[in-house]
Amino acid sequence: MASFENIAFVASETEEAKDALHELAKRYGNVAPEQADAIVALGGDGLMLQTMHVHLTSRIPIYGMNRGSVGFLLNSYQENTLRERLEEAEITVIHPLHMTVRDRQGALHEALAINEVSLFRQSHQAAKLKITVDGIPRIDELICDGVLVSTPAGSTAYNLSAHGPILPITAPLLALTPISPFRPRRWRGALLPNDAKVVIDVLEPEKRPTNAVADHSEFRDVIAVEIKEESGIDIFMMFDPGHTLAERILAEQFDY
Repeated sequence: MASFENIAFVASETEEAKDALHELAKRYGNVAPEQADAIVALGGDGLMLQTMHVHLTSRIPIYGMNRGSVGFLLNSYQENTLRERLEEAEITVIHPLHMTVRDRQGALHEALAINEVSLFRQSHQAAKLKITVDGIPRIDELICDGVLVSTPAGSTAYNLSAHGPILPITAPLLALTPISPFRPRRWRGALLPNDAKVVIDVLEPEKRPTNAVADHSEFRDVIAVEIKEESGIDIFMMFDPGHTLAERILAEQFDY
């Protein structure tokens, strides 16, 4: 069992989070992230997502404590027995999505997404999109406000707001979910294996400009987007026993 002697703290800009950082650093010390046995993020889900992005390839486990609002990805805040909580924490391993974008100027852009990759219309005109999965065209023309591909970790975020399915965190699946679809009117999305490669082509890109977003990275005037899971990157999230991400996602399906 790891001892977690060396802890790195990061905090959001709220006074509540900064006060927690001061108290915890005074009690447990505060090392540089590259020297840490664990990174403790103090804030909300936004900070947790940001921290995971910053340390995507470090393989250092990240333990969040809620000093924000929602806190779906975080544990409860408590100053005492932090090292014991880290030692007892359960690890959830997640993998990001890799997005490759080609824009109207022919430039290529790449970004990683922990929650989802989304395409949105840029103007009053609805987007027209062609969806291909593993080289097979599945929808020749989707008229919509947009479409997204979500990981299990992101399935309770924007994907759920767009009426997409909640995915168990250990499910080897991705959710392909339309955003306000107009045609085909009855299409509500699809569940894909996590090794699927999704290509979304923008039809009529001059008339119907579309942007692409991987979490916080946004590119405008795109004409094609390729999305696939980056299985070679492991992100280690830490949760208190009985309050794991798997349990929270399961419980979310019974929230009525």
